[in-house]
Amino acid sequence: MSKTIAILAPGAMGGAVARRLVEHGARVLTSLDGRSEATRKRAAEAGMVGADDNQIAGADIILSIVPPGEAVALAERLAALIVRRDKKPIVVDCNAVNVDTVQRIEEIIGSAQAPFVDGGIIGFPPQPGGKSPAFYVCGEHAKDVAVLKDFGLDVRIVEGPVGAASALKMSYAGIVKGLAGIGSAMVVAATKAGAADALRNELALSQPAILARLDVALSDMIPKAYRWVAEMREISGFLGPDHPASQIYEGFARWFEHLAKDASGEAADAALMKAFAAGIARKKA
Repeated sequence: MSKTIAILAPGAMGGAVARRLVEHGARVLTSLDGRSEATRKRAAEAGMVGADDNQIAGADIILSIVPPGEAVALAERLAALIVRRDKKPIVVDCNAVNVDTVQRIEEIIGSAQAPFVDGGIIGFPPQPGGKSPAFYVCGEHAKDVAVLKDFGLDVRIVEGPVGAASALKMSYAGIVKGLAGIGSAMVVAATKAGAADALRNELALSQPAILARLDVALSDMIPKAYRWVAEMREISGFLGPDHPASQIYEGFARWFEHLAKDASGEAADAALMKAFAAGIARKKA
């Protein structure tokens, strides 16, 4: 069995997913126009084949894996390519977008008469020999992409209309990344006030699970903070403007925006977070 799958774009997740698919016999296409040398190298190492727009539109399945702020624009680009073709690819939006956004994307892809699947990825990029992140999919055509299980992906069908998989992703990310946001903000505040050691010791005594999570999250989130800004705003939109908690996620967006700027500048708060995490490591040693 052979499948041609296009992945846009070849970022950290897209490249890792491509490698898994190639390892299991799929042909994976991507667009490399205007991409950096580092991205081109990542794509080549993953076994991805650079392709033009016409070849992308001719794939069996197209996986959209981009930052959430780019999802609608990519859908518009794909629709313009697909509308001219008799054989339509299945388009799967795998991005961290809210229900309203994914329904808008469904309308855009539907205007090209192409089948659409709502997807949400939960988990880290697959590593060689490791497990796949979970690909939750829903909608009328969700069963048509279950074939990706044969190519090494963990595909899980969510019973429900388009929007159900994105709602799951929003809810899960709202909890996991919300906890990272709370933890990092309080770690920085406590450290600046001279209470870092006391906070770490108290967490070790009364909340060891939270401390263990901070041990992983604090350093890991620094290079990812810029990608989480739009995602927090999607979660805020998922809750809705009248929901009392929607402003919490707008606040997280501003916090992650600050951390992204900090990391690319003086890295003062990043240094405090890393120091707190180092203290956790010393405590475990």
